[in-house]
Amino acid sequence: MEPIRAFIAVELPDTVKSALSAIQDSLKEMEWTAVKWVNPESVHLTLKFLGNVAPDAIPQITEAVSAASRATPPFRLELSELGGFPNLRAPRVLWVGIQGEVDSLLALQKSIDNALIPLGFPPEKKGFSPHLTVGRVREKASASDRRRLGEIVASFEPGSLPSFTVASFNLMRSVLAREGAIYSLL
Repeated sequence: MEPIRAFIAVELPDTVKSALSAIQDSLKEMEWTAVKWVNPESVHLTLKFLGNVAPDAIPQITEAVSAASRATPPFRLELSELGGFPNLRAPRVLWVGIQGEVDSLLALQKSIDNALIPLGFPPEKKGFSPHLTVGRVREKASASDRRRLGEIVASFEPGSLPSFTVASFNLMRSVLAREGAIYSLL
């Protein structure tokens, strides 16, 4: 059987997707052709990227992460500032940050990470940085375009942003397509 490209993520409510769309629309007005915007319907909060997984490993993964999360009660998160990776002097990824009960989110992510180690998934090497990716800067963007985009993002005031409750997460499939990744529930 062909491997499945998989990840674990929190799916977002429609209110959050609408807020992300409004943020993107505001930034699009500045005619940034150097940014490939992520479809707000596809944005999710990734807890763990698994990579290529054998289909027969799905039940074990599901049981491991389910057991790891049983002690975690629902918690509240909210959208925060706009930012960029690796930094705003030369952004490659544009994101919206997460705040609220982030300690609960971090504990959940660590539990999931630890539960998957026995199944052959190494823990994250770099620290978990909760964020929602809203755009990717195209390779062709010049250094000055990136710098200017970073300045705009740094000064951007998104206004009132929604909060949401995290009460579940999903094991997802990612299929890479020419128009972007296509996600479905495993």
